Amino acid sequence: MKESKEFAGELFDALARRRNITGDSITKAELREFWDQISDQSFDSRLQTFFDMVDKNADGRITEQEVKEIISLSASANKLSKIQEQAEEYSRLIMEELDPNNLGYIEIYNLELLLLQGPSQSVRGGTTNSRNLSQMLSQNLRPTQEPNPIRRWWQKAKYFLEDNWKRVWVMALWLSICAGLFAWKFIQYRHRAVYHIMGYCVCTAKGAAETLKFNMALILLPVCRNTITWIRNKTKLGYAVPFDDNLNFHKVIAVGIAVGIGLHAITHLTCDFPRLLHASDQAYVPMRPFFGDTRPNNYWWFVKGTEGWTGIVMVVLMTIAFTLATPWFRRGRLNLPKPLNRLTGFNAFWYSHHLFVIVYILLIIHGTFLYLTHEWYKKSTWMYLAIPMILYACERLTRALRSSVRPVKILKVAVYPGNVLALHMSKPQGFRYRSGQYMFVNCAAVSPFQWYSYVVITAPQDDYLSVHIRTLGDWTRQLKAVFSEVCQPPTGGKSGLLRADYDSIGNGPNPAGMPRVLIDGPYGAPAQDYKQYEVVLLVGLGIGATPSISILKDIINNLRQLESQSSSNNNVGGGGDDHDDGSSNSNNTNSNDNDGNDDLESGGRRAAAAAASSFRTRRAYFYWVTREQGSFEWFRGVMNEVAENDKKGVIELHNYCTSVYEEGDARSALIAMLQQLNHAKHGVDVVSGTRVKSHFARPNWRNVYKRIALNHRDQRIGVFYCGAPMLTNELRQLAHDFSRRTTTKFEFHKENF
Repeated sequence: MKESKEFAGELFDALARRRNITGDSITKAELREFWDQISDQSFDSRLQTFFDMVDKNADGRITEQEVKEIISLSASANKLSKIQEQAEEYSRLIMEELDPNNLGYIEIYNLELLLLQGPSQSVRGGTTNSRNLSQMLSQNLRPTQEPNPIRRWWQKAKYFLEDNWKRVWVMALWLSICAGLFAWKFIQYRHRAVYHIMGYCVCTAKGAAETLKFNMALILLPVCRNTITWIRNKTKLGYAVPFDDNLNFHKVIAVGIAVGIGLHAITHLTCDFPRLLHASDQAYVPMRPFFGDTRPNNYWWFVKGTEGWTGIVMVVLMTIAFTLATPWFRRGRLNLPKPLNRLTGFNAFWYSHHLFVIVYILLIIHGTFLYLTHEWYKKSTWMYLAIPMILYACERLTRALRSSVRPVKILKVAVYPGNVLALHMSKPQGFRYRSGQYMFVNCAAVSPFQWYSYVVITAPQDDYLSVHIRTLGDWTRQLKAVFSEVCQPPTGGKSGLLRADYDSIGNGPNPAGMPRVLIDGPYGAPAQDYKQYEVVLLVGLGIGATPSISILKDIINNLRQLESQSSSNNNVGGGGDDHDDGSSNSNNTNSNDNDGNDDLESGGRRAAAAAASSFRTRRAYFYWVTREQGSFEWFRGVMNEVAENDKKGVIELHNYCTSVYEEGDARSALIAMLQQLNHAKHGVDVVSGTRVKSHFARPNWRNVYKRIALNHRDQRIGVFYCGAPMLTNELRQLAHDFSRRTTTKFEFHKENF
């Protein structure tokens, strides 16, 4: 128990006290006795050990003060600061439950009766499956190696194509185009006079240049977010094109550009130019139209020319941008001394990436002043770049205009434990989005130029927008500091360390010095496709729960709409022809006056009803894994809303606090007891502070998949994960394993931050 030294000391004292051992040392034989008791997995042995720890005076009775001390100790060992603060209240709760006669103490049999009930960690709504079926499934999922290497290879290849066929055909098309362009230019220069001086070097350089022009144009398309969002929302191309991998494809193209630069620059500098410099006068004659009547005599001739200096500057700028975009620099993994530490972090990446504005200008100039091509129609660089650059410029212009004409008003600010800033803002007119999509946020008080993307937590039917921002870098730290200045401690039982509501900070577009915020979006994300599935598994790691929260709210709202639609259909009646002409005429004016409003209201109702009727999701499993107890404050309201309104058990909520030791560990035994008592008496979980009972430690993801596979045989399950990359491979692999070996098909989608 090296991470719980204080708890370990109490355990040692309890074991020594039972054996009448004094002092702080034991013999080898006594160590063996200690070990036998600690390692005994039986309930009686664990109960006795726990009781001895609480019973400090070894009189066989536990007082309220002793219970309070062990609650504080257990809470400290499990990093549950809130329980530690309420140790006195919880000790009183235990005594009320186990000492109804007010004796002032409890004995071991009282604890035994309570603990035997067990902390009810079972989930509601789950179907019971036979042990035989569960055992058969486990046997089917047991990995067995195919003895035949050819069949084994074929099986792996088949599975790979099944899982990645969208990526495969896109990559194959891209590589084919690059190879075709390279070969076309290579063959073209193979038959030109310059080949007799520069040889295959010039063919390679020009072939690489052709792929460079193509890739420099193509790399802009995956970051045209508005275009991609429109295509995935309005067309069916999402079934064949992996739009969720747009940034990954952007990085792949960047690698292709780096390879093209290497081939183009190295072959020119180490092969083409030296061969030209050392060519004989007779061999140089065909080159006079391109390099002048006098043969260049040194490298400086090439460097000082427009083609030379533009190429060198481009390589330098692209090297800087590519380097600062690598994970080591962008995520600040390198500990550089001052002032070099400014080269790490997202800010350095963001600003350095804008060097490409200069690069594209230089690329067009470079492509205009070519050594070996003088005809304008053969200078094709601008032809490659024209449409992508115009499209990207329109994207940026759209973002700038849209954000400026869509002002938002801050309605509420809250700073939660775990360095999370929550912003609630008004929804601009015409801002329509789907659950799981994200938008960009800008705060001029921090930086007038930088925009950062965050998932919209609110459901599409809500009349406001909300984002949760985790403090991870320079920009987010400054943003939290700026908004913290206008916040005050919460009152009236409201959550959050600091809080500011619109009603309390005044009226106007920028009340009480509230920082001005601009938004841009929405943009497509993997989580928006959850409506394609009748059953979804939502997994969030830490702040990565935000897309799932939006989906949960959307599911609840759609189910409400379906219920109200169903009840209104049942209550439809006749009698419309029973009024007389007089009443009809007397109401004629009012009906005409309200025609416009009625049409709008009926149109809105029809749209909402149509959206609800097309809603497919009928079951959702939500798993939220977080390290800190304070994190549950972030979405406490949503959790309670789901628990209260989900009468039919459509949504199954699972909160996991990984700072608490797993069930069966002595350090979490009392926490489990408190959880059971408080939830039974008050309906509130002691760990999360919500109506949803928390689990301890980490989920067993194989068991999670197994239970869902048994509950939903012959169905497609959408798995949506958002969080740190560490869990991605495990969840993806389990989705593949269960899809291949059961009749349930799991389709995995992920977002990493």
